[in-house]
Amino acid sequence: MQKNKIYIFILLVALGVSSCGEYQKVLNKGTSEEQYQLAVKLYDAQKYTKAIALFEKITPSYKGKPQMERIQYMVSQAHYNTKQYSLAAYYFDKFVKSYPKSSKVEEAAYLSAYSYYLASPVYSLDQKDTKEAITALQSFIYKFPDSDKVPAANKNIKELTYKLEKKSFEIAKQYYHTQDYTAAMVAFDNLLSDYLGTSFKEEATYLKFKSAYYLGTNSIVVKKEERINEALKVHQRFERNFPNSKYLAETKKLNSELSNELNAITVIKTQN
Repeated sequence: MQKNKIYIFILLVALGVSSCGEYQKVLNKGTSEEQYQLAVKLYDAQKYTKAIALFEKITPSYKGKPQMERIQYMVSQAHYNTKQYSLAAYYFDKFVKSYPKSSKVEEAAYLSAYSYYLASPVYSLDQKDTKEAITALQSFIYKFPDSDKVPAANKNIKELTYKLEKKSFEIAKQYYHTQDYTAAMVAFDNLLSDYLGTSFKEEATYLKFKSAYYLGTNSIVVKKEERINEALKVHQRFERNFPNSKYLAETKKLNSELSNELNAITVIKTQN
């Protein structure tokens, strides 16, 4: 039994070496046709990394030939299947532009956009890929409005937009926690204007009011009245938009303090 296991192991190793030897031979010295045939064989066997290397090598030889459409699609799909999503997005997009009449153009367009979606990082990192993904998905919906993939594309856009909202909100909140209240108010305003339906609207407006409150109460004399009035306006909008907010009891108390301080300023001005 042990001898049989050893024999099988040796046979598998020999086959592996033979296979590798064939691959290297075709890769380095094979004709374009041999490389193409082996690349397709490896692609079908899901050995995508080796297939990509062969496809890249034969691309110049097949430029302008009928096989090139298939090669470009397989290269795109191979990158996608190996989770190289940025490269997959690039190659699928290239396929769409090169073969706009292909029967696979709709699928390639969606996979390009979806690859950008998969390449999108967590909200705390740079969101360049997220923005590219949203643009690509919107472009797909515009070009293929009747596609059965439109609902999925809309869902992807919603998830990506939330990620951008989250990043914008966390940046504004960081300004608030570091007591840079002027920057916090600007950042909260940017969030609320850029994402009108954001799920962070209530908390963002609440923290904007608190930023305005602290900015007003801790302000130098010459700017205090103006800043308190601005804080009172922010609270008025907050109370109007969120009449049942869990923050309202707190904000009303702070708003009352602001009103009292403003009245005191008015009295002093009148006396002078």
